[in-house]
Amino acid sequence: MDNLPEYKLRQIKYGKDVPHKPDEKFMYMALEEAKKAFEIGESPVGAVIVRRGEVISAAYNTRETERNALHHAEIKAIDSACKKLNGWRLWECELYVTLEPCIMCSGAIMQARIPNLYFGAFDEKGGCIKSCIDINLVKGLNHKIKYTGGILEGECSKLLKEFFQRQRSLSNGGGLLRQD
Repeated sequence: MDNLPEYKLRQIKYGKDVPHKPDEKFMYMALEEAKKAFEIGESPVGAVIVRRGEVISAAYNTRETERNALHHAEIKAIDSACKKLNGWRLWECELYVTLEPCIMCSGAIMQARIPNLYFGAFDEKGGCIKSCIDINLVKGLNHKIKYTGGILEGECSKLLKEFFQRQRSLSNGGGLLRQD
């Protein structure tokens, strides 16, 4: 299998031929992180930070498991990247995340000086890059985030919908939801 071209390997792994685009390659990695969250009953959001084409950190939501409001995938990935690179400025990095970041994560992306953000699904209820507010339009902020949304949006949205359908079915007599 190692001798197969990359596109054939992707076809085998994902069950379809995926166009060769770097943003999709890293978004698929973020989706793998999101699936880890799904498997442990967390909201399935995954994040990957890339520097010069190399993944330097990857994370998924653990807010419920760790009982910590800060444990969003983006925050955990940023924290790990800062430790790995021994500094808080991630200006040579790109962030790939399966869901449009919330206000907390958008602020952390700005504070870490991550210049490029790529996300999958738009979040009409809490997204703060484009959907609810556009953080780049907030007056007085001296850093802007360049972003591309909708990368593998169908796959990212599908995983989120499956998770919340499962949660609703569990709350309707099929089992117990986490009660905090």
